[in-house]
Amino acid sequence: MEQKTSSGKNNISILGGGSWGTALALMQTQSGWNVTLWEFQKDLAAQMSKIRENRTFLPGFKLPESLRITSDLEEAVSRSDYIAFVVPSHVLRSVVQGVAPYVDDSKKFISATKGIENGTLMRMSEIIIQELSNVSNVPIAVLSGPSFAAEVARGLPTAVVAASADEAYAREVQGIFMCPSFRVYANTDVTGVELGGSFKNIIAIASGIADGVGFGDNSKAALLTRGIVEMTRLGEKLGANPKTFSGLSGMGDLILTCMGKLSRNLHVGFELGKGKGLDDILGEMVNVAEGVKTAQAVRELSRREGVEIPIMEKVCQILFDGVNPHDAVVDLMTRGPKTEH
Repeated sequence: MEQKTSSGKNNISILGGGSWGTALALMQTQSGWNVTLWEFQKDLAAQMSKIRENRTFLPGFKLPESLRITSDLEEAVSRSDYIAFVVPSHVLRSVVQGVAPYVDDSKKFISATKGIENGTLMRMSEIIIQELSNVSNVPIAVLSGPSFAAEVARGLPTAVVAASADEAYAREVQGIFMCPSFRVYANTDVTGVELGGSFKNIIAIASGIADGVGFGDNSKAALLTRGIVEMTRLGEKLGANPKTFSGLSGMGDLILTCMGKLSRNLHVGFELGKGKGLDDILGEMVNVAEGVKTAQAVRELSRREGVEIPIMEKVCQILFDGVNPHDAVVDLMTRGPKTEH
C-alpha cells in the first residue's frame, strides 16, 4: 500500500547506506515511496546499484530497481521533500554541512542517528538545526526505538517512536513510516527520545561485559533495572520527560540492545569481558557500535550536571582507563548500601 503525507508528496532521501539506512530505504520503497539512498563510498554505491544488494552492511536482501542509489549528495537531496539522516553520529555534522548548500525551506528533516557528539555534547537533532542555519525553523523529527535493521528488512513486526517538538510534524513523520510491519508512535519529547537511544548503548556494553566475564541472568537483570534508573536520572536533569524512558525509545530499546543477538554494543562488551582489546574488537567490525563513541560524551554530561551514573561510568573506565572488566563489575556490586528510590 502506498504511503503518502497529507500534502501528497512522497519523495524521501535516506542519507547513509549502512544497515539501518538500507533497511529504511528498502521498507519505504516497498511502501510506494520514491526513495533515493545516498552512500558516501562511491565504490559501494556503484556496487549496490549494479547488483541490487548491500553485501557489505545488509547482505541477503534484494534492493528494488526503483530504489535510486547514488554517492552524489546534491543529486540525493535535490529530488526529495524529506531528508533522513542515517549516518554514524561522529560523521553527522560533516554530512549535514555537505547537505546545507542544497536545501531550503521546502525541505523537511528526520534524524535516525543515535548518539551524542563528543566535544560539543550535542544531540543529533541539535547538530542538524545548528548546521542548517539557511533553513527557517528547521522542521526536524527523530526516529528511534528497538529496531534491528535485518529484522525490519525482513518485515518482522517492529515498533518505534517519531518525536518532534512540533506535534503535527511528529504525526506527519509517523504517517511517513507507518506500514503493516512497522508501527510508529508519536512523541513530543525529542530530548528524552534521543537520550534514551544514546544511553542504552552504553548499558548494552555493560551487559555484554557481564556476559563475557561469565556472570548470569541475575546480573543482567540488575544491570538493566539499574541502567534504566541511570538513564532516567541523567535524562531528567537534561530536560527529558522521565516517562519517555519507560517507553520504546528507553526501556524498549534497552531490552533489545542488551538482549538481542544482533546487538553490536552487546558484542563489544562481550569481547571486552572475555579479555579482548577494544581496538581489536572494533577493527573486526563492519558496522559502528555507537556506545563506544557516546560513552565519553555521556560521562562528561554526567559530571557537568552532577549526576551519578555508576554503571555507565564503569563502562568508560573499562573502555578508556584500562580498568579490568571483572573488577569493574565487582566494584559495582560492592558499592555502599542505597535505597532503591
